[in-house]
Amino acid sequence: MQYLGTGRRKLATSRVFMRPGTGQILVNRRPLEEYFPIEMLRHAVRQPLLATETAGKFDVYVLASGGGLTGQAEATRMGIARALQSFNSELRPELKKQGYLTRDPRKHERKKYGRPGARKRFQFSKR
Repeated sequence: MQYLGTGRRKLATSRVFMRPGTGQILVNRRPLEEYFPIEMLRHAVRQPLLATETAGKFDVYVLASGGGLTGQAEATRMGIARALQSFNSELRPELKKQGYLTRDPRKHERKKYGRPGARKRFQFSKR
């Protein structure tokens, strides 16, 4: 039995495969602690499992790509929440209340012509 979930954040995409097991989390074939060196990011990945009290009941396999570590961690959080919802639809209200099923719409803003960045201006000189 396997449950699937896809999460996206910024430019990152995360495909999550959950199977009943011992609670092992692998991201791109590496342990969670090795792939995400910052504790805050590891906590973000585990949040849906802790909120629904299913930590330790599933082995989670993640394929993350694009973006940076923060985007991948939050995309993984969303993917795990969606996989938990496909496992048991009664978990949806709790996941929705915590905001784990909501896609964060903020994305990278493109650079504009005539400027050094998306919003930054060149230094103004009066004379």
